[in-house]
Amino acid sequence: MREPSLRVLLALLMVIIGGATVFFHLVEGWSWIDSYFFTMVTLSTVGYGNLVPATAIGKIATTVLIVAGLGIFAVAVQRFGFYAIRRRELKIHHSRHHSDAGAN
Repeated sequence: MREPSLRVLLALLMVIIGGATVFFHLVEGWSWIDSYFFTMVTLSTVGYGNLVPATAIGKIATTVLIVAGLGIFAVAVQRFGFYAIRRRELKIHHSRHHSDAGAN
């Protein structure tokens, strides 16, 4: 099975972040920044606890966000790390290849 591309994961993550931010703004009545902050704190598992959903639907949505969003967030971070390491390896290989060619 082919792993999802970094672009697909980032797009999916942006949809989840945007959707959750809008949801908490509308359902919990929080400001846009508080809704975004709560979403990011929840997805990153930091969980400061300064914002807590007061409605039943907000609490249910938070559990869905944790289960669905955390997995996607973790995979996106992992893929980004892999991509950064791969780029660094290619850069090192490329610079070694050019320095070896210059020695001939």
